Amino acid sequence: MKRIFILIFLIASFTSCEDDSDDVIIICDTPSGLTSTEITHNSVLLSWSNLNEIKAVTIEYGLNGFQTGTGTIVTTSDNSITIEDLVPNMAYEYYISANCSVDNVSMSSDAKSFNTEVSPVVAQFLPKLSQLNIFTGDLGELTPSTNTFKYELSTELYSDYAHKLRLISLPKDEAMVYDGDGLPIFPDGTVMAKTFYYNLDETNAAAGKKIIETRILIKQSNIWHLGNYVWNAAQTEATYDEDSHIVPVTWIDAQGVEKSVDYKVPDYPSCVTCHQNSGRRTPIGPKLRSMNFDVNNTNQLQQFINDGHLTNAPNPSSISALPDWEDTNFTPEERTRAYFDMNCAHCHSPGGHHNMNFYEAMDLRLETRFSETNIYDYRYSIMTRIQTSIPGYSMPFLGVTTPHTEALQLIIPFLESL
Repeated sequence: MKRIFILIFLIASFTSCEDDSDDVIIICDTPSGLTSTEITHNSVLLSWSNLNEIKAVTIEYGLNGFQTGTGTIVTTSDNSITIEDLVPNMAYEYYISANCSVDNVSMSSDAKSFNTEVSPVVAQFLPKLSQLNIFTGDLGELTPSTNTFKYELSTELYSDYAHKLRLISLPKDEAMVYDGDGLPIFPDGTVMAKTFYYNLDETNAAAGKKIIETRILIKQSNIWHLGNYVWNAAQTEATYDEDSHIVPVTWIDAQGVEKSVDYKVPDYPSCVTCHQNSGRRTPIGPKLRSMNFDVNNTNQLQQFINDGHLTNAPNPSSISALPDWEDTNFTPEERTRAYFDMNCAHCHSPGGHHNMNFYEAMDLRLETRFSETNIYDYRYSIMTRIQTSIPGYSMPFLGVTTPHTEALQLIIPFLESL
C-alpha cells in the first residue's frame, strides 16, 4: 500500500511541475538603438533594434512634452517605419515598446526626439505670399526661412527711400555657378524675393515698419518669371497682384524729419520693362561685382562659397567690385558711375529697354570706357531728368516718384565738372 501511495505522489509531483512550466513568461526586451533619419518638413524615418523573437512594436509620438497615452500610436513588425503628415519646423518626441504577445509587452523606451525641417520654398506663383514659404513664423516679422539666404548690394537701387530685404532660395543641393563678375548661373527652381518696406521711425526701431510689396523672380526651364505680392493694411499677408497701386507712406528719417511719399507699386508690364535684356527676362541686382564686399566683417561672396551657395568661383579678390556710391574713398566719377550702373544701366546698355526703343544710346555700365558711355554728350539731359518728378520724363523712368536728393549732391557737381 505504501508503494502505491509513493507512486501516486511521484506522478502528481511530475504532473504539477509540467503544468508550472506552461506558466513561464519569456522576458520581452525593450527595443534599443533608436534613430531618426531622412527627416523632412513633414516626415521622418524611425529605426531601432529588436532582439525579441516576435518583432511587433508600438510607437507613440507627438509634439515635445506630450503626455503618454495622448499621442499618435502606430504599430509595425518591421525594424523601421516612416512617419508622415508631421508639422514643419516642430520638435517631436516618441517612445517604442515591444509586443511579444497580447499579455507580454516590454517597458517603453526612453523618450527620443527630432525636429522637422522648415517647409521648402515653393517655386511657383500662388495666390498668397505665405504659401511660398519664403518666411517663417509671423509673416509681418519678415523672418527669412532657413531655406533662403540674404544678399546685399554695395550700391543699392533707389526706390523712394524704401528699404529692401533681398533673399535667394536655391533648390536643395544646388548652387549658383560662377560665370564672370556679372550674374551667376542660377539653377532652375531658384526663387528670388525682394521686399520693400519703410521703418516708420528711423530713430526708433520699436515704432515698427510699413511693408509695401514683395517682388518675386522664379527661374523655370531656363526662363525667369516675374510676379508681385502687395501687402494688406494689417501687414499679415500679401496677395499676388499684377496691377499698379499708389501707397501713401509717412515716416521719420534718421535726422528726425518727417517725410512722405506716394509710393508707386509697378504693374506687370513695368516690371518686365526693367527686368529684360534683348527681350529675355533677367534679374538686375545680384551680379557678383555688386555683392563683392564685406558684410558682417566677411566678404559676402566668400561666405556664399563657404556655405555652398556659389561654386566654381575664384578667390573674390580676383572678381571686380562695384563701388559703394556713398563711400568718399572713391572718386566722384567712380561713385557716380556706380550709381548709374545700379540705377540706370539695366535700361541704358546694349539690349536694354531704352537703347532698343529710343535713338539716344548710352551705355551706363561701370565697365564701359567713359568715352563710350555718351555720358558727356547727354550730361545736360541727365541733369535735367534726374532732378524732376514729371511722370514719363524723369529718370529713372520707373520705380521712382521723388528725386534722390543725396545722390544729386554727388551727381550734379560731377556732371557740371565735365
